[in-house]
Amino acid sequence: MTRFVLYGGKGGVGKTTVAAATGLRLARDGYETLVVSTDPAHSLADSFDAALGGDPTEIRENLWGVEVDPQAGVDRYRVLFEALADELDDAGIRLDEEDVATLFTSGVMPGSDELAALEGLATYVDSDRWDRVVFDTAPTGHTLRLLDLPSVLDRGMATALDLRDQVRRKVDATRTMLFGPMGRKRREEHDDFTEMRERMERVGTTLRDPEQTEFRVVTIPETMAVRESERLVERLGEFEIPVTTLVVNKVIEEPGDCERCLGKQAVQADAIAALRASLSDLDVWTVPDEPGEVTGLETLERVGAHLDKRR
Repeated sequence: MTRFVLYGGKGGVGKTTVAAATGLRLARDGYETLVVSTDPAHSLADSFDAALGGDPTEIRENLWGVEVDPQAGVDRYRVLFEALADELDDAGIRLDEEDVATLFTSGVMPGSDELAALEGLATYVDSDRWDRVVFDTAPTGHTLRLLDLPSVLDRGMATALDLRDQVRRKVDATRTMLFGPMGRKRREEHDDFTEMRERMERVGTTLRDPEQTEFRVVTIPETMAVRESERLVERLGEFEIPVTTLVVNKVIEEPGDCERCLGKQAVQADAIAALRASLSDLDVWTVPDEPGEVTGLETLERVGAHLDKRR
């Protein structure tokens, strides 16, 4: 099993439950495991029946959970542009709040859920604290925008860097002309923009590396969900994200004498067969439908028992 596992799929299919169950199994197998929710509508705490926040919280031995702070990524990114505005101001180029906002939003809106999720990904991709990190991602559309965000941010930061470097060259030329070589402004070698670009590059590289990352698509055995899963796998392929597995959740295994349940089971069987046929290169795991609320470690243990045992 890779160090990083991402679960994705349409809303309401049980991604959080499967991610939490995976984390619990890994922890019981002795791996120090962190489960990260990057979904703005966090439900990981409910799934574990534990209090979670923006910092990793220990749930039980070897198992931690965290719900990414939706403001963290926005703040980290915006401060770069505010620092740039200050530097331009020192050079006599004044940007008002609207100008800074325009520069900041070149390709990404402030408050973006995907930006917060990307910050969560980057934080734990860069950390060597955990043996395994399991990501519970937002519904399909959010996830695809998240995967595109490193390149979007890179373009925005490249534009900002170009503007800054032009201004610096002009400032240095003017100071050298007035004061000679000693007039050239001394600057710290540390460069936040370059560091951020390198960070985003590491995230993108890690997400595309099958030795480090695998993406598992969670779905339910219904026609519309199957079609969306097929489209998601296709789009993930375009991003070069290594998809390995389909997790089919809420499968009716014992319908009993209920005629309606028998009919639904037949529909589900057709849907699962369609998935196996259209995505034949992926593993297919099925998770039985759980009665009632799927929360708490005991229930997650039952779900985890149906997930593959590869580690």
